[in-house]
Amino acid sequence: MVRQTPPANEAIANMQNHPYHQRLRAMYPGRRAGPSARRFARVWAAVFSWGVLPRRWVTLEVHGRRTGRRTRFPLGMARWQGRWYLVSMLGNECNWVANVRAADGHARLRRHSVLECTLCEVPVGERAPILKQYLSEVPGARAHIPVDRHAPVELFETIAAQYPVFLVTATA
Repeated sequence: MVRQTPPANEAIANMQNHPYHQRLRAMYPGRRAGPSARRFARVWAAVFSWGVLPRRWVTLEVHGRRTGRRTRFPLGMARWQGRWYLVSMLGNECNWVANVRAADGHARLRRHSVLECTLCEVPVGERAPILKQYLSEVPGARAHIPVDRHAPVELFETIAAQYPVFLVTATA
């Protein structure tokens, strides 16, 4: 029996209406972390810093654009063609994205040790395959990005401008 793929808009609608995805999105009203998401973020930032989970789970540390204080964000990375990338599951308005842009990409990744790095934003035209890989590797992001991880790369091209992708390059 040949499995038929539903039309793209139907696949997106089915994924967006899943109760688990609705609960995850509810933690980020207005695409910003709500109180429960912030509590989870503090816990996961500490756990990821210890380096006990797979390599793709890290804590990003970057200076805040307003306070100048170092802020921490637990993130999952995608590995694409031998390089590591950070992706914003919440889009362009995400706090860590604004902080990285304000810091000219200077940041730290913690995972058992500290990696001083530069985060270079990937041009929109090159993001689609990285976004697809990201959804395969970071399950928690699936509720926030409106394309199914099994969808063709062409569908990811339609949303690429909305989801920043940063190449991680060690500076030390």
